[in-house]
Amino acid sequence: MKLAIGCDHGGFQLKEAIKQHLEAKNIEVEDFGTYSKDSVNFPSYAVKVGQAVASGNSDLGILCCGTGIGMSIAANKINGVRAAVVSDTFSAQATREHNNSNVLCLGERVIGEGLALLIVDTWLNANFQGGRHQERIDQVSDLEINGANTFC
Repeated sequence: MKLAIGCDHGGFQLKEAIKQHLEAKNIEVEDFGTYSKDSVNFPSYAVKVGQAVASGNSDLGILCCGTGIGMSIAANKINGVRAAVVSDTFSAQATREHNNSNVLCLGERVIGEGLALLIVDTWLNANFQGGRHQERIDQVSDLEINGANTFC
C-alpha cells in the first residue's frame, strides 16, 4: 500500500506523527508537505494529495489541517476523490465501508494524536462493502462528471 500525505501549517505536527506511525508499520508514505509550521495555503496540499490518489499513484491519502474541514473541501473538488473529515473511529470505519472514502482528513486542533492514530488505523483496516453502497458511489461519480443539472 502506498499512502499520500499532506498538511498545512495547522496540521504539521499531526502529519508528522501519522507519517512516523505509518512508516513504523512498513506502509509506504509519500509526503507532499508542508514541511514546517510556516503559514501556507492549504488548497495546494489538498490538490497534491488528491491528484496522487485520483491518478492511482497512491492508493489512499491523508490530509491534516487545523480542523480537517478546509482540506476536505479542497480535496473533494478533484474528480475521483472522496475525502471525509473524521474525528471518531466509528465514522472512520463507516466512511470506508459505506462511502469508499479514499482521502482521510483530520484536524490537529480538534483531536489529539492518540485518537488520530486510532482513526487512521481504523480507516485503513476497513474495506468498502460494495452492494447497495456502490449505487450511491456511482451517483456521486455521476455528479462529478455531469453536474447536478443531469442528476435525477
